[in-house]
Formats: sequence, C-alpha cells, structure tokens
Amino acid sequence: MVLVRETVTADWQAWRDIRLLALRDAPDAFSSTYAEQVTLGADHWRQRVAGGGLFLAWLPEVSAAEPAGMGGSYQAAPGTVELISMFVRPQARGRGVGEVLIDAVTGWARERDATSVHLWVTETNKHARLLYERCGFSVTAERQPLPSNPALGEVGMIRPL
Repeated sequence: MVLVRETVTADWQAWRDIRLLALRDAPDAFSSTYAEQVTLGADHWRQRVAGGGLFLAWLPEVSAAEPAGMGGSYQAAPGTVELISMFVRPQARGRGVGEVLIDAVTGWARERDATSVHLWVTETNKHARLLYERCGFSVTAERQPLPSNPALGEVGMIRPL
C-alpha cells in the first residue's frame, strides 16, 4: 500500500535527497538540473517544503525509510494548479505510486477551488505521458523548449477537475 502525505519543514532532507536522485536519474524530465540544485543550502530546501503543495510517498515493501516518490504543485493562476516535480524511484515504478501522488495533487488543487491541473512533460517521456493520460490528463496544443535542455521539447497537459 502506498502512503502519501504533504511535506512539512522537517521533511526538507528527504525532499532534497529524492529531488537530487530524480535529477540524476531523469535529467531530461525536469526544468532544473542536478548541477544547479546540488549546491543549494538547507535554508532553500526548508523554505521549499514549508511552502506547501509538495508530497512524498512511501512504499513500505520497497523502503520504510526512503520515500518512493515525490510530486509537487503550486497555484499557477486563479483556477489552475501546476503539477511539478513528479518522480518515482525506479524500484517503486509500476506499483501505483505515481497515481497516488497525482491524486494528492488533485486533492490539494480542489481544496484551493482550482478547476484544472496543468503540467508540462518532455515529449520523449512516453511512460510519464501514459501515466498522466491514465489519470485523466489530455495533451494541449502548448509546446515549449525544456528549460534545462532547450534541444528537447515539452508538451502541455491538462486535467479538468
């Protein structure tokens, strides 16, 4: 069973560790890079998790100590929440962690009276795109270069709430 909860300030190290792992494991899936984020100090990470909208998931059969995944969100505009920082550890993939994290983000969005959740996904990230489609997201006409690697493109996806 996947356990998920919103982060609190004390989770800053767990968030930092899985965020840095994500940037190493899937460097072309995020708008920032490992090199940019590894140098950030504890104050940055504490402020980041204290801001709300970030979720950690655990899969006890994989590890009781380390989060199996992470997902984040922020209010992008009135009525729209942006889904960001989605990542599931390789050994936890295919076990429902991504779906539970997306459910947590959509619940957070509903609590803020959002009418939709939006995200960007790298065009080449087929597995993530399929996950998002299974969870009710549709591809939009939006396209942009990936900020961390402009040679790659991203597509927008949206899920009405």
